[in-house]
Amino acid sequence: MPTVPREGKNVTSRALAAALVLCGLGVAACGGAQDDGAAGPASPGPATSPADPGASAPAGSPDSDAPATPAEERTAPPSGETTATSDSTVPAPGGSAAVKPLRGKVVVIDPGHNGHNYRDPSAINRQVDVLTHKKACDTTGTATNDGYAEAAFTWDVSRRLKALLESRGATVKLTRPNNTGVGPCITERAAVGNRARADAAISVHADGARATDRGFHVIIPKKINGPVDPVVDDSEKLGRAVRNAFRNGTGLPYSTYIGRNALSFRNDLGGLNLSKVPKVFIECGNMRNADEARKFRNAQFRARIALSLANGLQDYLT
Repeated sequence: MPTVPREGKNVTSRALAAALVLCGLGVAACGGAQDDGAAGPASPGPATSPADPGASAPAGSPDSDAPATPAEERTAPPSGETTATSDSTVPAPGGSAAVKPLRGKVVVIDPGHNGHNYRDPSAINRQVDVLTHKKACDTTGTATNDGYAEAAFTWDVSRRLKALLESRGATVKLTRPNNTGVGPCITERAAVGNRARADAAISVHADGARATDRGFHVIIPKKINGPVDPVVDDSEKLGRAVRNAFRNGTGLPYSTYIGRNALSFRNDLGGLNLSKVPKVFIECGNMRNADEARKFRNAQFRARIALSLANGLQDYLT
């Protein structure tokens, strides 16, 4: 099946594959698209698409016969903090209340995809205008080879990140309220940040490339003669701050298969093209790589990811 640029990855379903072809849609990994500074061509994982109502549900979903994600891997972050430790809230002079370095800042976090996107293919395949072309409203995302869904990963990391940023004084908004819904469309995900007049926005993803590919990369918008143009430079500053903190905090390598020095500049993603505030995507690694998949399944490592992202956002905002 041919591949096209997209905002995410789709979980395998033979039942809808034919329907996607009829709709003129292909499938691709999250980083599997245009890149003006890539070390090599994008490498999509196995061909994937949303399941139809009669198809098997993804592993860990309520309708699946496959084992659910172990409880340890579904652990929600405690209110206001994660298992990782932050040193960014410091005592004020004289022993008064702690200084909140992000007080007054607004951050929008966009957890990629949604846990039940596979249940409504007609909704997520609806074409929307991202200014440079039209594409699907959303996708289901990728998954590890043993069924840990990208949507579950991004939701967990985003909640942990939200708690950390709020503990540092920021006002934080999520683009979706749970991992049991459908959507929202990529156009609405950008609109959430615009309405909030966010000081920074980040879309959290993980890629679905070849098993031999590894590493993370940050996607930064390019000018398109559109609403993103005034914030392209600030978005690059945000992207570099996130990249540096992510590398230092997680120890994961720069992507070996896309981008240059873990930076990829694109003009085909609606979540970036339509953003009027500084915004980047983070592809935290490759879910099809066994080593990185094992890390993503570990709650403590997801806490490290969240802390690294929080530090990168703070470095940019302060």
